[in-house]
Amino acid sequence: MELNGNVPPGPLAEKWTKYKSSMPLVSPDNKRRLDVIVVGSGLAGAAAAAALGELGYNVKCFTFHDSPRRAHSIAAQGGINAAKNYKNDGDSVYRLFYDTIKGGDYRARESNVHRLAEVSADIIDQCVAQGVPFAREYSGMLDNRSFGGVQVQRTFYARGQTGQQLLIGAYQALSRQISLGKVTMYNRHEMLDVVLIDGKARGIITRNLVTGKLERHAAHAVVLGTGGYGNVFYLSTNAMMCNVTAAWRAVRRGALMANPCYTQIHPTCIPQYGDYQSKLTLMSESLRNDGRVWVPKNIEDAKAIREGKKKGKDIPEADRDYYLERRYPAFGNLVPRDVASRAAKVECDKGHGIVPTGLGVYLDFNAAIDRYGKSKAHSMNLENPSAQQIYDMGKAVVEEKYGNLFEMYEKITGEDPYTHPMKIYPAVHYTMGGLWVDYNLQTNIPGLFATGECNFSDHGANRLGASALMQGLADGYFVIPYTIGTFLSKEIRTPKFSTATPEFEEAENAVRERLSGFINNGGKQSAESFHRRLGKIMWDYCGMGRNTEGLTKARRMIQELKAEFYADLYVPGSMDEYNPELEKATRVADFLELGELMCLDALQRNESCGGHFREEYQTEEGEALRDDENMMHVAAWGWQDTSLEPELNKEPLIYENIKVAARSYK
Repeated sequence: MELNGNVPPGPLAEKWTKYKSSMPLVSPDNKRRLDVIVVGSGLAGAAAAAALGELGYNVKCFTFHDSPRRAHSIAAQGGINAAKNYKNDGDSVYRLFYDTIKGGDYRARESNVHRLAEVSADIIDQCVAQGVPFAREYSGMLDNRSFGGVQVQRTFYARGQTGQQLLIGAYQALSRQISLGKVTMYNRHEMLDVVLIDGKARGIITRNLVTGKLERHAAHAVVLGTGGYGNVFYLSTNAMMCNVTAAWRAVRRGALMANPCYTQIHPTCIPQYGDYQSKLTLMSESLRNDGRVWVPKNIEDAKAIREGKKKGKDIPEADRDYYLERRYPAFGNLVPRDVASRAAKVECDKGHGIVPTGLGVYLDFNAAIDRYGKSKAHSMNLENPSAQQIYDMGKAVVEEKYGNLFEMYEKITGEDPYTHPMKIYPAVHYTMGGLWVDYNLQTNIPGLFATGECNFSDHGANRLGASALMQGLADGYFVIPYTIGTFLSKEIRTPKFSTATPEFEEAENAVRERLSGFINNGGKQSAESFHRRLGKIMWDYCGMGRNTEGLTKARRMIQELKAEFYADLYVPGSMDEYNPELEKATRVADFLELGELMCLDALQRNESCGGHFREEYQTEEGEALRDDENMMHVAAWGWQDTSLEPELNKEPLIYENIKVAARSYK
């Protein structure tokens, strides 16, 4: 399949502005005749539904939660990027664009990333107008802090609750459209298939998760904003209900899945402590602004800490290895996530880990507390303050900036992070892969659009911190309301669709047959048990380190696990009732197919880039080694018939405005 990104012509900095001025439009009167389905109610979905409703379209919005406010966007902590240059430190649209391209290891589409940087400033204005309580500095201006992979301060934040506050803002906008009747909200509904009529997306099949009833919903276009697929690893920072089903059902109808192997491993998570766990907890990357990452220099000290004979605070400064500052002096603790994660793995593999499993490092705030305390004492004209006064004042500053994160850490671990350094280790977080979309955010299926983490387009092989919230709101508020018109402008004479058509009948019957198969399978093992086993395979062989032998083995293991799943799955209850075990079964079935494709994608990408680290391709210093000559492309996979091999399609990545170079943060 020949992939056309539909990137408009002209200079990069003018593409979006000129395109908006020349793209096909739908008049206000015609908008009222057109129906749009939005699946998902996180930042991308809620923003899209609210914006499209405000424009006049008739919108149906679906979420499998009991409220849109339960979407996983609410869990984001650290902040949202925007090129406002409030700190007067040299930031600009171009610098945000460049940092994002470089952070993604030169594996993102140039035009989409520049558009993201352009609209970033509008997002902040929109959110402030909605009442989002961003942090402010003494002057009253919005405050900024740094995040990984950049040398400027461009991240706007609301303590450690930025995602929550932004989602509430989007939910307000969505609620207004619901009250006006422009958006019809369907809570506790899960999309289980896309309906195509004459090759175009014209509706979806959903299941009411309370009653079990299958429902048909028709529209002129369908927009997916259903998040990422990190839960394929079972243990991740994602909410337990996050899944790939909406996107994967689109793949099974002909949509392409792009770069599925690009998985972000977040370096700042509470370590795993046992096999009983079902989730890992993220500690915001913003903590690396003031926290210093280290391990004991001496393996004997690390062993003593693992055995409980020593504490981190017992290790003198001279015996600590601040390895990020040592290896990457220019960026220090604020290197990008993929770099920081691999560096932590290297130290733990050498035996310097500090938790019983050996998989953990320290994030220490002692130096920050001391620095802030001395600064506060100086501002108060305190001469010769005591060590306790310095500590108390410094702690108050840190508490103001990160207090809720510290509280969360203490509740989970039982340790006070003000007096004991935090224990952290990398964990699966974000997925840069997703449905292939063009510049209009339209998949290769006409009328089917994908926004936010659900698509592949903006982050390349590694996402910079604080850019997920930026992409979700950019796509929802400022991109899809324009670009969906390129499709709908040709549909204004198309009458409303009836759900009493052969296409809807076929799709509903296929869903019912699939669900009935799970219910009547008669096996002995739960979907959860298969999910846990799949996750271990994925983490062991397609996680932070990957190689040909492991990926080949993993694909074979997943195929065997999939066969066992369909032979021995047990789902209690019936299809026509509230049945979370049935929900889980459908999601795990899709994860099994996706997991196999991820291994295949990683196997064919013979290079290391961003979060994709093939152990055969690294420099002498252990850094990622790209192959720009052979691998500078988007890998977009089609897999409608899983009895056949997936089909690889390539979209070349062409850089006209950035010089492609080896990434260096030293």
